[in-house]
Amino acid sequence: MVSVVPFLSKKYRVIAVDLIGYGQSDKPQVDYTPEFFRDSILGLLETLSLEKVFMIGTSLGGEIVAECAATQNSTIKKIVMVAPAGIMKKSTPVLDAYTMAALYPNHESVKTAYQMMMGEKKEISSQSVENFISNMTRPNSKMAFLSTLLGMKNSPVITEKLKLIKIPALLIWGDADKMIPIEYSKEFASSIPDCNFVVMNGCGHTPYEEKPNEFSKIVLDFL
Repeated sequence: MVSVVPFLSKKYRVIAVDLIGYGQSDKPQVDYTPEFFRDSILGLLETLSLEKVFMIGTSLGGEIVAECAATQNSTIKKIVMVAPAGIMKKSTPVLDAYTMAALYPNHESVKTAYQMMMGEKKEISSQSVENFISNMTRPNSKMAFLSTLLGMKNSPVITEKLKLIKIPALLIWGDADKMIPIEYSKEFASSIPDCNFVVMNGCGHTPYEEKPNEFSKIVLDFL
């Protein structure tokens, strides 16, 4: 979500987190379950002594945001989820391509996966490809990735936890998302008591990269 940080930071303090197990964060030998990610983020909020938080997450991050909000932690005031995981339990060709790129990171595999995620006519930045390759070649990165996939697959569908979310939520989905198709949005949105649902037309799985201006306006209007 780096593309939208400059827009959001004009009005808010933005803390962009490398999830534990990903990016440049530590990658301990643990089970990377949704609950593990949830507890790590809640621990971060406590460590930073934050009093009022708006949480934003995409894909796996969206599921983690929902997990955090379901605990009814009083620090969290609003949440934004972008094409979140948690309901889809089967794979898609795009997810398969992304998995192959993570396990065998090279320019061709990564660019192919990104192109499938965003759409054939969308431009893929070389820096994004390089960053992905760099991150996935760090020690224990592949272990963390595979453990995450297994943790998501073996966890219960998140629907019941979504019913526990009492704060305002914004759900954003690209209508051309082939990673986690928009068909899963209905169950997600209907399970949260106070959920605003916005479809971004012409976007795949990464609307914040594809249309950062429009995405940022939607989020800022909600916040």
